[in-house]
This record gives sequence, structure tokens and C-alpha cells, in this order.
Amino acid sequence: MTAPVASQSVDWRPSEIECERQAYRRARSTRSTLIAAVSTIVVAAIVWVTVVNTHGWSVVQTAFFDPKSAIAALPTVLVGLWLNVRVLFFAAIGVAIFAALLAIARTLRSPVFAPLRLLATGYTDLFRGLPLLIVLYLVGFGIPALSLFPALPAEVWGTLALILTYSAYVAEVLRAGMEAVHPSQRLAARSLGLSHAQTIRLVVLPQAVRKVTPALMNDFISMQKDVGLISVLGAVDAVRSAQITVASTYNFTPYVVAGLLFVLLSLPFIRLTDWLTARAQRREQIGGTV
Repeated sequence: MTAPVASQSVDWRPSEIECERQAYRRARSTRSTLIAAVSTIVVAAIVWVTVVNTHGWSVVQTAFFDPKSAIAALPTVLVGLWLNVRVLFFAAIGVAIFAALLAIARTLRSPVFAPLRLLATGYTDLFRGLPLLIVLYLVGFGIPALSLFPALPAEVWGTLALILTYSAYVAEVLRAGMEAVHPSQRLAARSLGLSHAQTIRLVVLPQAVRKVTPALMNDFISMQKDVGLISVLGAVDAVRSAQITVASTYNFTPYVVAGLLFVLLSLPFIRLTDWLTARAQRREQIGGTV
């Protein structure tokens, strides 16, 4: 028998044609980046010059962009923003749990669960149609008027209203993800001896969440923005703190400060959503890039 030949490491190098293609792609990418940067600067300069030279710019600058008013209002607005963050935290947990239950209820196929499916369908239809502001009024002022519960802070009712509303949206996103999982996954799980509940928990839900993660992140960003609406119930959050300051100074700059803080709060999640979307797109297009 002949002895096996020792494998020799071969240094792989791209061909000259591939090197030319890579250089061309880099040159095109650099050129596109420069054009985008220049065009953005030009458009921003045109908008800035147009706004600054308008007749009422001096009044708007004093009323909305006063640095002294911004610095004075920042501490109180930050304290109110911390309340928004706490409400967002508990609302996100409640939405995740309740929306998952709704999505599972809507995907049950047995005729025995027909009333549960109809109830979940009616719930999602109702709360996707109701504006969040109306839900806040109904929950924040209607439920306490029944005197069924002890007096609770306004932010508690605001959190409940957010959970009720956004659970309907997130449930539909999760349901779409669950239905996108191929039926063979369920059949394979059941053939391995898993129960229906185990199949949903261990096989279907993880794949469904992975498929709809960008959509779920968009709903979370939207909820993070709508948390500011709890101010209509009297909760002293960032928006209410800004409103109190505006009422005493007659300057609208605190509203701008609150808005910028909400934007800064949402930026990390927006960038994360973009990254997740791009990663999912790259995975779907592996081997198919032209």
C-alpha cells in the first residue's frame, strides 16, 4: 500500500481579473460616498439659508431655540424622561407576554379553541382600530371611576393602556412570523415526541421571532415614542415637565428639549433595527449576489 501523501498548504490569491473587479468596486463605493456627502451638505446649506432668511426666523429662534431656556429646563425634563423609561420598560415586558399569548391563541387550529380564536381576533381588531389617545382616556379615567381598584398613579394606567394597544400590533407581527415557519418544522417536532406546547415554545416561536425581529423593533421604537402620551393623564413625564416649564416661562424651547431627548433615546434602537434588517437581507441573498 502506498503511504498517504502529505498535504501541502497552498496560498490562494485572487486572479488579476478579480483584483480589478475589487478595485473597481472600491472606487465606485468611494465615489458614491463622496457624492452623497457633498449633496447632503449642499441640501442642508440651502435649507439652512432659506430658513434663516425668512421674515419670522428671529421670533421662532427666540421662542423655540433659546439656549438659556434649554439649559434651565434640561434637569426637570430629564427627571420626567426617567419616568418615560420606566414606563417603557414595564410596558415592553407586558406587551411581549400578552402579545405572545394572543398570537398563539390566533394560531390554534382545533375547533375546540374557536371561541378563543374569535376573542383574540376581536381584541386585535378593536385595539388596532382605536387610537392610543382614546385608550389612554378610557383606561386612565374610566377604570378609576368604577372604584374597583385603589387609587393608583397615572403612570400605572398609562402603562396598562400602552400594553393593551401595542399587544394587538405585536400579536399580529408574531402571528405572521409563526405562519411563515414551514409546516414541516411542526411535523418534525411532533414526530420527535414534543407536545403541541413544546413545539410552539421550542421550535415555532424562536424561528418566528427571528423572522420578524425588524418589525418587532419598529413597534418597540413606536411605543417608545408614544410613551410621551401618558402626560395626558397627568403623569409628570418629560412632556409634562416641559409643559409646566413652558407655562411659567412662555417659551417653547423645553418642548424641543424633550423632543430631542426622545430622539436620542430611540437612536440606538433605530440603528439596531437597520443592522438587523441588513443582516437578514445578507443572509437571504447569500450566493445570489449579482
